[in-house]
Amino acid sequence: MKKLCGSSISIFLLSFSLILCCLTEPICFWRIKNNEDNDVDLRNDRGFYLWTHEGPIEDNLYNNMIYFRIPASCYEFFLVMFFATDEINENPYLLPNMSLMFSISVGLIQDTLGLLDRAYEQQNNGEYFTNYICRKYIICAVHIIGPSWKTSAKLAFLSLSPQVFFGPFNPNLSDHDQFPYVYQVATKDTYLSHGMVSLLLHFRWTWIGLVVSDNDQGIQFLSDLREEMQRHGICLAFVNVIPETMQIYMTKSTIYDKQIMTSSAKVVIIYGEMNSTLEVSFKIWGYLGAQRIWITTSQWDVVTNKKDFSLDFFHGTFIFAHHRGEMPKFRYFMQTMDTDKYPVNISESILGWNYFNCSISKNRNKMEDFKFNNTLEWSALQKYDMALSEEGYNLYNAVYTLAHTFHELILQQVESQIPAEHKGIFRDCHQVSSVLKTRVFTNPAGELVNMNDRENQCSAYDIFIIWNFPQGFGLKVKIGSYLPCFPQMQQLHISEDVEWATGGTSVPSSLCSLPCTPGFRKIHQKETADCCFDCVQCPENEVSNETDMQQCVRCPDDKYANLEQTHCLQRAVTFLAYEDPLGIALGSMALSFSAITILVLVTFVKYKDTPIVKSNNCILSYILLISLVFCFLCSLLFIGHPNKATCILQQTTFGVFFTVAVSTVLAKTITVVMAFKLTTPGRRMRGMLTSGAPNLVIPICTLIQLFLCGIWLVTSPPFIDRDIQSEHGKIVIICNKGSVIAFHVVLGYLGSLALGSFSLAFLARNLPDRFNEAKFLTFSMLVFCSVWITFLPVYHSTRGKIMVVVEVFSILASSAVLLGCIFVPKCYVILVRPDSNFVPKCKDKLLH
Repeated sequence: MKKLCGSSISIFLLSFSLILCCLTEPICFWRIKNNEDNDVDLRNDRGFYLWTHEGPIEDNLYNNMIYFRIPASCYEFFLVMFFATDEINENPYLLPNMSLMFSISVGLIQDTLGLLDRAYEQQNNGEYFTNYICRKYIICAVHIIGPSWKTSAKLAFLSLSPQVFFGPFNPNLSDHDQFPYVYQVATKDTYLSHGMVSLLLHFRWTWIGLVVSDNDQGIQFLSDLREEMQRHGICLAFVNVIPETMQIYMTKSTIYDKQIMTSSAKVVIIYGEMNSTLEVSFKIWGYLGAQRIWITTSQWDVVTNKKDFSLDFFHGTFIFAHHRGEMPKFRYFMQTMDTDKYPVNISESILGWNYFNCSISKNRNKMEDFKFNNTLEWSALQKYDMALSEEGYNLYNAVYTLAHTFHELILQQVESQIPAEHKGIFRDCHQVSSVLKTRVFTNPAGELVNMNDRENQCSAYDIFIIWNFPQGFGLKVKIGSYLPCFPQMQQLHISEDVEWATGGTSVPSSLCSLPCTPGFRKIHQKETADCCFDCVQCPENEVSNETDMQQCVRCPDDKYANLEQTHCLQRAVTFLAYEDPLGIALGSMALSFSAITILVLVTFVKYKDTPIVKSNNCILSYILLISLVFCFLCSLLFIGHPNKATCILQQTTFGVFFTVAVSTVLAKTITVVMAFKLTTPGRRMRGMLTSGAPNLVIPICTLIQLFLCGIWLVTSPPFIDRDIQSEHGKIVIICNKGSVIAFHVVLGYLGSLALGSFSLAFLARNLPDRFNEAKFLTFSMLVFCSVWITFLPVYHSTRGKIMVVVEVFSILASSAVLLGCIFVPKCYVILVRPDSNFVPKCKDKLLH
C-alpha cells in the first residue's frame, strides 16, 4: 500500500511486533503440542502495523492487502487484533469518524531489526514505508511488542519511539534508564507469592518443592516465596534453580532429577518461562513418572496430549492467572466472523491449528476434506474454551490503550486548532509517551486499566485447575480467586467441592511429618526443617485440642485433663468426710479409744486407794489419762470439711495435748528415778518428792509448746488449701500447715520430750519394786517414738486425703500406745488380779 501526500486519508502508525511468537513462545490459544509432523515453519516472524483511516473502512482496502497463512501457535494474537480493531471501529465514542486498521509484515528477526534503516532510504525517495509517511513528515510510530521480553528488549533498545509490551510483566523492562519508552500492559506479580502460600495453607500443604529459572525474576520470586512461607510455617523440601544455559543445565540435570524423584514433597511450585531448560526438566520428569501437584502461573496454562509433555502427572495443575473480565462478544465474533474479510487465510489457519493440536488424526496428511464455509461450522464441531490467554488479554488491552491514547492526542490537536492535513500525525514522541503512560480507562470487559503504575497495582488472581485425560482430552476449571486488596480472611476464595483428577474430593497431602493429633504436641527434630517433627503426648494435666500444636495448655486448677488429653473437665471437690469409709473408721477409733480411756480413768478413780494406783502417783495418772482423752478427740478435727478454725485447731490442740501427755510421762519417770536412785535421801530431796516438785515439769513443758505454737500462728498460720495432684479429677480440700518448719519444730519438741522420758525410764527399768512402772514407761516411749519416726517419711510421701489419714492414724496409734503400755497392765492387776494389789508398808511409806 502507498499513501500520496495531500490525500484525505489521515494516518498515524502503530507497529505491532509479534516476531518471537513462534520462535520462543509456542503458546496456543486453547491447546499446545510440539508436533514433529507439522509443516509450518515455527521460525517465521510476524509484524503488524496499525493506523487510523479517516472515514469508514472500504472493502477494497482489504482487497489491496496481502493474505498470509499463519502458524497455528500464533493464531490467538491475530484473532485478538481482528476482534479488538473491529470492536473499536464499531464504537462511536472512541476515535469517532476514524477507523483503526492494521497490516502484516513478514520477515525474520534480522529483517525486522533492519526496518528503520530501510525506512530512511525509502523516505529519501519519497516512498511510503510502514513506520513513516511522506517525505514531508517524520511521525512518531508506537509499537506493540511481545510476548517474548528478551527479543522485545532488543527491539526497544534500538527504538526511540513509545512501545507497549503485552507479554508477562518483566522487571527488566521497567528500567526506565535503559528502556525509557517501554510501557507494560501486564501488572506485576507482586502478590503472587502471597496467593500461592494462601492456597498451600488452605489445603494444608506444608512440605513443598520449588523449581525456578536461574534469572533475576526467578531469584526474586524465590526470595519472596521463602519469606512468605517462613512467616506461615511452610517448608521447602528442595529448591531447583534451573540454569538458562543448556550446557550448564546438562551438567546438573541428574541432580535435579534425583531431587524431585526422591523427595517426599507431593506439591511443586513452578516459576519460569516455557521453551527453556525449565521445560526440558519437566519433560524428563514426565518420562521418569514423577507424580506431583503442580502450582504455576498462566505462562504454563496449557493442556497437552498425554503422549507428550503433560503437567498432570498426579492430581492436576493449579494455575494463577491475573483476573480478567468476561468477553461474551468474543465468542460471538468467533462464530460469526467472515474469514474472507481479513488479510489472513483464517480458514486454513483454523484447520492447521486443528490438525496441529486437536483431535484430527495424524495419519491423515490431506486437509482438503476439512474445509468449512465459516467458523461457525467448525466451532460447532470443536468444543473449546473461548477464554483468552493472559498474553491475548494483555494484547487486547494494549490495542485499547493505544486507541485511547490516539483519541486523547486527536482531542489535543483539535483544541490546538492544527491544520486538517496534520490531524492524526504525531511527531513528538515525548508527547505521545506522556499521554500513553497516564491512560486510565475501563475496557469493554468492565476492567479498569491504569497505565500510570502497573508495577504497584493490587492485581487480583483467578485460580484454575487443569486436568489431563487419556486420548488428549483436557479440562480447565476455575476453582477460586485471590484478592490481595481485601482483608486477610477474605482474600482467598476456593470452591468447597474441588474434585481431583484421581476422583473424589479428599485433598491429597504433602507433609514432611504426619500431623500431631489433639492430645499431642510437636517436638522438632534436630538439623531438619521446621515441618519435620515428632509427636509426643502432652504432660500430665495438660491438653491440646488442635492439630500440630507447639505447646500443650495446662488445665486450670479447678479442672483436669481427660484421658485423651484433648480438653479439660471440671474437678469434683472432696475431703476426708465422716461419710467416707476411712472417715468412719478413724472417727470410730477415736471415739472408741476416748471411751476406753474414760473407763480407765473411772477405774483409777474408783480404785485410787489401792497400792498399784497410789504407788504410781495417781495425780499424774489422772492428768495423763485426761490428756489422752483429748489426744484421741483432737483427731476428729482432721475429719470433715476443713475451715479456717479447724485448720488452726488441728495443729495447736495436737501439739499442746501431746505435750501434756508426754511431759506427764516424763514427770512419772522422774518420780520413779528419784524414788529409787536416792538410797540415802536427805531432807531436801524427800521434801521435793513429797511436795510434788516433779509435777512442775508438765506446766513448764506445756508453756514452752504453747510459746512455739504462738510463734507458728503469728508468722505462718495453717490455712485451707486445695490439692489437685493426689486424686485424678478431684480437688482435695485439706489444711495446709502454713510453715513446714514450725510443724517440724513442734514435732521435734515432742520428740525431745519423748526421748528424755525414754532415757530416764530405761535407766530405771531394773529397779526393784513390785509395782515399778519404769519398764512400761520405757516400752511406751519406745513405741511412741517409733510411731512418729515412721510417720515422717510416710507423711511426706503421701498427698491429699491419705496424708490426712496418716496423721490421724499416727495420733491415734501413739495415744493408744501410751494408754495400752502404761495403763492396761495396771487395769489387769486391779480388775483381774486384785490379790496382787498390795505392797510392804516400808515401801508404801517411801513412795507416799
